[in-house]
Amino acid sequence: MAKIDAKEGTMSKIETTRFDAADYLGSAEDAAAYLDAYLEDGSLAELRAALDTVARSRGMSDLAQKTGLTRAGLYKSLGKRGNPSLETIQTILHAMGMRLAIEPVESEEKREYA
Repeated sequence: MAKIDAKEGTMSKIETTRFDAADYLGSAEDAAAYLDAYLEDGSLAELRAALDTVARSRGMSDLAQKTGLTRAGLYKSLGKRGNPSLETIQTILHAMGMRLAIEPVESEEKREYA
């Protein structure tokens, strides 16, 4: 996007930076809420991408050390072509102090009978 200088009638460039959610996931609560939103509403590919974002926010080198996986293995599992196993997901989450939780979904039909 350009900005017009009213005095000179010229346009100057506005510098932008690429948005990365990893820069804003400062706390474990923020990361958990971010992942939970993708668990609730996202596809498996979006969940994998969200897990990648949270992993990057925590530092891939540190996470690799805590999980016993290599950095390259983490990037491969969580990358665009990745397909991490449930075991890998659990290992990564555990290393970040998180876990998967299962809860019942209350459907409209079920609520009608309650």
